[in-house]
Amino acid sequence: MAKEALQKAGTEPAGLTAIGITNQRETVVFWERSTGKPLANAIVWQCRRTAPRCYELNKAGLLAIFQEKTGLVLDPYFSGTKIRWALENNPAVQEAARRGELACGTIDSYLLYRLTGGRVHATDYSNASRTLLFNIHTLEWDPQLLEILEVPKAILPQVMPSSTIFGETDPAAFFGVRVPVSGIAGDQQAALFGQACFEPGMVKNTYGTGCFLLMNTGAKAIRSESGLLTTVAWGVDGVVDYALEGSIFITGAAIQWLRDGLKIINHVSETGPLASEVDNNGGVYLVPAFVGLGAPYWDPYARGLLIGITRGTTRAHLARAVVEAMAYQTRDVLEIMRREAGIPLGELRVDGGASVMDLLLQFQADIAGTVVRRSATLDTTALGAAYLAGLAVGVWPDRAALAEQWREEAVFRPQMDTTESDALYRNWLRAVERARGWIEES
Repeated sequence: MAKEALQKAGTEPAGLTAIGITNQRETVVFWERSTGKPLANAIVWQCRRTAPRCYELNKAGLLAIFQEKTGLVLDPYFSGTKIRWALENNPAVQEAARRGELACGTIDSYLLYRLTGGRVHATDYSNASRTLLFNIHTLEWDPQLLEILEVPKAILPQVMPSSTIFGETDPAAFFGVRVPVSGIAGDQQAALFGQACFEPGMVKNTYGTGCFLLMNTGAKAIRSESGLLTTVAWGVDGVVDYALEGSIFITGAAIQWLRDGLKIINHVSETGPLASEVDNNGGVYLVPAFVGLGAPYWDPYARGLLIGITRGTTRAHLARAVVEAMAYQTRDVLEIMRREAGIPLGELRVDGGASVMDLLLQFQADIAGTVVRRSATLDTTALGAAYLAGLAVGVWPDRAALAEQWREEAVFRPQMDTTESDALYRNWLRAVERARGWIEES
């Protein structure tokens, strides 16, 4: 893919000034330190295999400790319990740990390891903050949390600022050239940076497989009491910024379900036009809790629910219910952000694949009662990684220069009467309650 990107850009590897890495955050990889050979399949962020362990930790009264130190909740979404599971259940991982040869980390750390020819095992603050093992206040792996989850510190990467020179590529691994790898951030933090949300109170939402809303809270790590996450946004120029985050697991993935599961569309691009065939949802609501519910509910035992079906329900209503579910889940999070941050929400900057749908963004503006601005660059995740890398090597002098580059492609303003939007949202909340706790913990 790097070769393809270079070809599209019309440049040679020797012409690169810096490399930035951005990645899906909580997915964890295990490899042999001396060879870089993977020892097991990656355990992806959506995997729920550690739900019982999280339940036990919650039952033991440990939630407050984890939340205070990491800003996270005890959910199988995060990396820490995945690492513990592999140490207990995978023979290859166990053997490598016994020999002192085990290295593990999020995807960025593995890519960095390979790009540098095994010389650098590191990650950045934003990715480390998604592991349940990193103290976001001291900016270090936390000894108490490591002990609780029984994860050896020696297998984890060094943690560094998001915009700094992590190392150089090994010519044998990267087209025969040495290029500084100088920017790393988890995908959602990178998108926040790419959206130029540099001031406290600025919010972005990425409509991808899931939806991820982040609000920049500046130097203050605001602890949520209502199901949001406190996370490190980035570390740049010796300063760490924090964010409130709402992680919604299934949004765009529900469109894939329409295509692959129900087979009522042939391509994801058909969703918007199909949903636009009807003027409203016809009373049909989809709660896409296919892998449980993320923020603000954090219910791994919830399951998907389609409710309100009548003889008059068509596939267009189902498509519209999928689209509207993205907006309802976003409002779930925005309501809490507004309250807990105590910062007025002026606008919502959006990006990601599903943000191309005007129907979605107009409904989002209506249901959330806020202005929605679609970025001229939909892949702000990659843009943010590039910005971080460029800052570290002087391509741009500061964040003010980056903020001047942000451009909107379209703006959507609320048009629906608030009485109507509130009524629709109340029905959404009723549907969510019926979906929760469907799978009972034995």
